[in-house]
Amino acid sequence: MKRFCTLLIPALLIAFLVSVVPFVDSCRELSDDVLRVHILANSDSAADQSLKLAVRDRILEHCSVYFDQCEDKNEALAVTREHLDEIEAVAQSEIHAHGFDYPVKAEVGQAYFDTRYYEEFTMPAGWYDSLRLTIGGGGGKNWWCVMYPALCVGAACREKMKEDLSDGEYRVVTADRVDFRFKLVEYWEELVNFFRGG
Repeated sequence: MKRFCTLLIPALLIAFLVSVVPFVDSCRELSDDVLRVHILANSDSAADQSLKLAVRDRILEHCSVYFDQCEDKNEALAVTREHLDEIEAVAQSEIHAHGFDYPVKAEVGQAYFDTRYYEEFTMPAGWYDSLRLTIGGGGGKNWWCVMYPALCVGAACREKMKEDLSDGEYRVVTADRVDFRFKLVEYWEELVNFFRGG
């Protein structure tokens, strides 16, 4: 029995690594290939949360045309930076249209995101490039999704994801949400984030 356990433990460890390492690599690849959008509401009041969603809808609609000709995330990032003032003006216009006078700040940068489960897909934890819009004081619940490729615009269907993502990335985003590997990736990324001082 002792010899069996001695053989079983390394075999289980190898099986575990064979399962987890490619998954972690695909998660990292995914964070390198997508541009996220992150919208912070002024507060958690019903009115401010509703405004956040209105700004979201307007920004996603407005920005979708920017990415039609983009070949990859780097192009999408460059186009977003090029139109940053315009994006901010569109968000400000939507805020005023709803009767609010909050300022809004649009910026592009890297941010850490926890694992996020959507209806059709899952985005693993990690550092992602993102367009961030802060409404007013930015003290309310926030909203985020994938801006490029445009997985948040309309119904994000699996066919669209399969077309826009690599096979490994597709397997990650369509994995069952109870897949233990998401938790392992999240723990790993939180540890990395801690040592980065994030």
